Parts: sequence; structure tokens; C-alpha cells
Amino acid sequence: MNEQHNADEGTALRGLGKTHRGVGAILAYLQRAIETGAYSEGDRLPPERELAQTFNVARSTVRHALDQLERAGLVSRRLGSGTFVGPVAASNRRHIDLVDQISPLQLIEARLAVEPYTTRLAVLHATRRNLADMEVVLAHAEESTGDKDEFSKWDGEFHLLIAQASANPVLLGVYRQINHVRLHAQWDAMKEKILTSDVIADYNRQHRAILNALVRRDAQGAFALITEHLEKARGDLVKANSP
Repeated sequence: MNEQHNADEGTALRGLGKTHRGVGAILAYLQRAIETGAYSEGDRLPPERELAQTFNVARSTVRHALDQLERAGLVSRRLGSGTFVGPVAASNRRHIDLVDQISPLQLIEARLAVEPYTTRLAVLHATRRNLADMEVVLAHAEESTGDKDEFSKWDGEFHLLIAQASANPVLLGVYRQINHVRLHAQWDAMKEKILTSDVIADYNRQHRAILNALVRRDAQGAFALITEHLEKARGDLVKANSP
């Protein structure tokens, strides 16, 4: 990246740091920056010290966020050199034209095919750390009832964490592609129609029930709850598209 690009990125990062805090905020910013190409394969991410200052958090919080990005295959960390965008992220961007071929309804149908089983695996494999991360992200989502953009960000992060907790890299890769599509303009248009404060509150109640089932290691309950959640999303989408 050239010096002007670095300067622009630094300015944007400092601005975000005024309002967003914690692991979820760092993850959301860096994941979006990687997915949109602000950082390309091989680019070095800002150092831990800079990220800690920007988001006003401890360096251990930054390391926690970078650990999650590394487990997701988006970055690689080189001792003494820093954290660099990996080839998986670049591959995701090369296939991002898929978003132009998928409608919001097709996206929900794909999620119904993938997420219930992914959630069942998460019941089996989620670590305490996975569950703690979900709790943090869900708390942010629950604070975002009146902000569609904020809720959408934390909603995507919550479902991505479930995919990570499945401990299945193939399913995680599929869900990263789903998140790519959810960032697309088509979904933004649907979001404006669907996400009222009441609907967001309903989704958050469902998220909370799903997390509680994960904590209880209730595979059958978690499977049923995520299916109910996605069926509601599908129904809301169909209703929003009705004349």
C-alpha cells in the first residue's frame, strides 16, 4: 500500500476507535477491511500497539482478535514481523462476484441448508472462549436495537462465531462467503425494509436462546432454535418483498 493509502486507513481507523471498543469491534473492522480489499494478500496489518491505542483496549484484547482472524484463515502471524493478510482472504475476494448472482431469498435458503448443522457441531466443539466471544458480540447486538447497520454487523459476527465454533474449516469457509454476500447492496436494501426495532429485538431474543442452548450443550435445542430463527428471517424477507 502506498503512503497516502496508509494515511487514509490510519485516519479511518482512528475515527472508528472513538465509538467502537473490544474484540468484536476490532474483528469487524479488520474483517471488513480485508474482505473489501483495503488490505490485500501479503499486506501487513497495523501493529498491536496501534490497534490497542485506536480502540482504547489492552494489547491482550488485540491479540485475542488477531487470534480469531488467524483461526479463520484470514491472516498469518510472523514472530517479530507482524500480522499479514493470508491467501484465503485473497481467494475470497476473487470469488466475491458470486454476490451478484444471489438474491437475498437465495441467501436465506443457503443459510437454512448450512447453519442448523453447523450449530449442532458448535454444541459439540465450542470452547469456553468461543462462548465468551459470542456473549460479548451478542451484548453489542442487544445494545443496537435502534441502529440497523450496527445490528447487522454484530448479527453477522455472532453467526460467524458459531461457524468458527463448529471447528470445521469447510463450513467456516462457506459461512465467510455468506457474510460476503450479506455485505452486498442487495442485502442493504432489504435491511432497510425488514429491520424495525421490534424485528431486531425478536432476532436478539432468538440469538440469546441459541447461545443459551450452546452453553447447555443442547444439540437438539440449538438445531431447532437456529432453524426457527432462519425461518423467521425468511418469512420477514418474503413479507418485505410482497406488494
